[in-house]
Amino acid sequence: MSTQEKTNQSTKKLTTHELTLTALMAAVLCILGPISLVIPVSPVPISLGSLAVYLAVTVLGARLGTLSCVIYLLLGLAGLPVFAGYTGGAQKLLGPTGGYLIGYIFLAAIAGVFIGRDAGAKGKQYALALLGMILGTAVLYFFGTAWLAHTAGMGFYAALGAGVIPFIPGDLAKMIAADLLGTTLRNRLLQAGLLRGRKA
Repeated sequence: MSTQEKTNQSTKKLTTHELTLTALMAAVLCILGPISLVIPVSPVPISLGSLAVYLAVTVLGARLGTLSCVIYLLLGLAGLPVFAGYTGGAQKLLGPTGGYLIGYIFLAAIAGVFIGRDAGAKGKQYALALLGMILGTAVLYFFGTAWLAHTAGMGFYAALGAGVIPFIPGDLAKMIAADLLGTTLRNRLLQAGLLRGRKA
């Protein structure tokens, strides 16, 4: 095996620090995810789960951020009460709001592509991370809305009005908070050598 191949192989392996950080962010998802508020205009509750996803992907990037979301969903699928309202199980993922939960994976994968893109301009780094979260959330909205419409017997636009429109202001606030806090944490982890990648 050549030196280049060995280097490529080693970079694909997760370090102990990265595994620990991934597990920690999955734990944050499990803590924040169940915290929710039911609103009368929608079958979809306001949840802090999306805030945890924004934070996880901003801190960890695409690969580890997405992995933390997958771990969270698997724990919920196993029956642990980590979904909104302290619920869990396959019936939650297959229910009307399940599309938004599965959408966390798309959100993390898409937003993560933009994390650490420009190491030379700190302001641009924040802007790119925010752009990534907006695009990832748009895909989550689409997937979740389509699933809500299918399972609840609603028209797509009716599902959009119930499952997306009321949540846009709050989600934008979560993105900004996660961008500011997450990028700061990421840079410090990179400086400490606990993560691999580029910093702002």
